[in-house]
Amino acid sequence: MAETTEVQRGLEDVVALESRICFIDGKQGRLLYQGYDIRDLAKGATFEEVAYLLWYGRLPNAAQLAELRVRLAGLRTLPAPFAERLAAFPVSAHPMDVLRCAVSELALFEPDETRPGPSSIGGAQRLAAVIPTIVGTFHRRRMGRAPPDPRPDLSAAGYLLYALLDREPTELESRCLDVALILHADHELNASTFAARVTASTLSDLYSAITSAVGTLKGPLHGGANERVMELLAAIGSPDRAEAAVKERLAKHERIMGFGHRVYKVEDPRATILRDWSRRMGETKGDLHYFEILRAVEEVVHREKGLYPNVDLYSGSVYTLMGFPPDLFTPIFAASRVAGWTAHVLEEYDDLRLIRPTAKYVGAVDLAYTPIGGRP
Repeated sequence: MAETTEVQRGLEDVVALESRICFIDGKQGRLLYQGYDIRDLAKGATFEEVAYLLWYGRLPNAAQLAELRVRLAGLRTLPAPFAERLAAFPVSAHPMDVLRCAVSELALFEPDETRPGPSSIGGAQRLAAVIPTIVGTFHRRRMGRAPPDPRPDLSAAGYLLYALLDREPTELESRCLDVALILHADHELNASTFAARVTASTLSDLYSAITSAVGTLKGPLHGGANERVMELLAAIGSPDRAEAAVKERLAKHERIMGFGHRVYKVEDPRATILRDWSRRMGETKGDLHYFEILRAVEEVVHREKGLYPNVDLYSGSVYTLMGFPPDLFTPIFAASRVAGWTAHVLEEYDDLRLIRPTAKYVGAVDLAYTPIGGRP
């Protein structure tokens, strides 16, 4: 067929909609949530403040933040029938498969929270509160441990640490994870957020939209890159082997995960922040092994390919030093990004327009139909 339009593979540089939630300046390496620079938020805010900002478009005052913290803590408990269903999930399953199924199934027990529209803010807060419980309950069960208590005394970051690791978090660990959650809370129209908005644009419910997002995040080209980074570090073993190992992979045209980004032309500002936290956590734990290999890898990749690190390069080392197994890295991502996903779904409901792009057809035309008896 005659070509009518240029195809933008992967929708690269296509402006699909207007949003007030997140702004990325890929040339300057800036990331803003509702107008606030991510660097400032990572320095002084908590994840709860950032979630409030994404949902309501403004930072909370002290009373509003306290109210949100109480509300989120009160929403951490699973419905008893749902908890029974979750207990039947196979312990051999990947936590992201469990989370995808659990978010969808939770809607059966909470129909009032799933209805599309402005009232879905209740469902947004419920999901932000309960995802750590879902993942923590599953992980503890496969480790032979009891489900987590709601622990209203803990912050969102502190509760996530406690729910997954079944121990009291240190102050430094809580703050480090708080920062990581802030950095992962939103990133404009990334693949999972776009999937959520596409689902919401059909006027489907909030939980269906977030199920779409979880399924999209599961893909290693989106949410699982930090697991691949840690596999690379294990294969390299020591900083002095980094150069040879990286060059060998580059010679085979293998992708080095944790580098480059569709949007950023300079260093991802989130990587800058997490690099410092990787060093701080390594010093605190008395183990700079991962940090030193990462710095060596970073130097070689930039010299050989001109690529800058993205958020995934250092996040895995931070999570590993806290004690999280690699298959929990992406669920932790989801526990953070659910704030952004739900903010985007709410924005989609507020200005509904069915997302339905077109495709350039490159197949055959005008084929003659032959009855089945006459086909070779």
